Amino acid sequence: MELLDIVEHEKNEMMPESYKNRSVEEMEERVRDIKEKFGSRLYIPGHHYQKDEVIQFSDVTGDSLQLAQAAAENKDAEYIVFCGVHFMAETADMLTSEHQKVLLPDMRAGCSMADMADINQTDRAWDKLQALFGDTILPLTYVNSTAAIKAFVGKNGGATVTSSNAKKMLEWAFTQKERILFLPDQHLGRNTAYDIGIPLEEMAIWNPLSNELEYEGNVEDVKVILWKGHCSVHENFTVKNIENIRKTKPDMNIIVHPECSREVVSLSDYAGSTKYIIETIEAAESGTQWAIGTEMNLVNRIIQQHPDKNIVSLNPFMCPCLTMNRIDLPHLVWTLEGLERGELSNQIVVTEEITKDAVLALERMLAYV
Repeated sequence: MELLDIVEHEKNEMMPESYKNRSVEEMEERVRDIKEKFGSRLYIPGHHYQKDEVIQFSDVTGDSLQLAQAAAENKDAEYIVFCGVHFMAETADMLTSEHQKVLLPDMRAGCSMADMADINQTDRAWDKLQALFGDTILPLTYVNSTAAIKAFVGKNGGATVTSSNAKKMLEWAFTQKERILFLPDQHLGRNTAYDIGIPLEEMAIWNPLSNELEYEGNVEDVKVILWKGHCSVHENFTVKNIENIRKTKPDMNIIVHPECSREVVSLSDYAGSTKYIIETIEAAESGTQWAIGTEMNLVNRIIQQHPDKNIVSLNPFMCPCLTMNRIDLPHLVWTLEGLERGELSNQIVVTEEITKDAVLALERMLAYV
């Protein structure tokens, strides 16, 4: 399945250089004017990891699935300018009505994790795994995946998962089949499987580059097959980061996202989704100390929102997610001014065939949780 099978039309239109020379004040005023002009016809979802310069204009903030669902519930919006990354805009397009148009301000805003599992690799892997294990495997995919991967999972009886409901969905999956193929983030898969009692010894890794199963032992013992993918941001939180906090700030709580490695999660005090992290900090007592292991834009925003608490990044040298950072104020202004002229820049359109199977995977998850 090629990319052209996934999208009906998708052009990577580039923002003119002139937008980079405009003042912040002028651009902010333009966004406000255009939002007022379009009113309810325009809807701007903003992911938690976006820059403050973009988030300030978001109509709703949240994680990827929350934003796609919010867009789907907003039937009045003709134009959804999705401030996130490509796979999120795909999900929004699949869940919204036909008359609604989803735009991504910068097509370079992708996700390295989602890109680690393409459909050709997955088809090849499935053929080999079926030959090895027979019809004993149910595929699950993290929502941080392409529309094509979601469609593959939906077509093969599986479902999507989020970091909030991964545990419930993995438990459900084991009522359906003996084994699970978990795409594309090995760390979320490993941490979740471990939490429901699957020993590490019963987890194998599928290497899509070599098209081989990485496992030492009797393959009949394998219960979870982890796709060899990861989040480039969360993988940069290390055991050394934790050791440093324990040594220099022994009273500090450590909270991390389950996209971090098993070693980091096991040594932390708390681990959970972005929503879990935000709510845990909000509920914490004034004066408490926290080291947070997640994306830097979000950590900085949490620090600003909670001046009564001592909050730091678990990794002091962490950078924001580079692909999330692609969408900035100039790209937002360019997209909105295009709408004002009747132009649709960087529209995301997923084909009906892909949408049908991908939505099936999403609906299985939503029906169960």
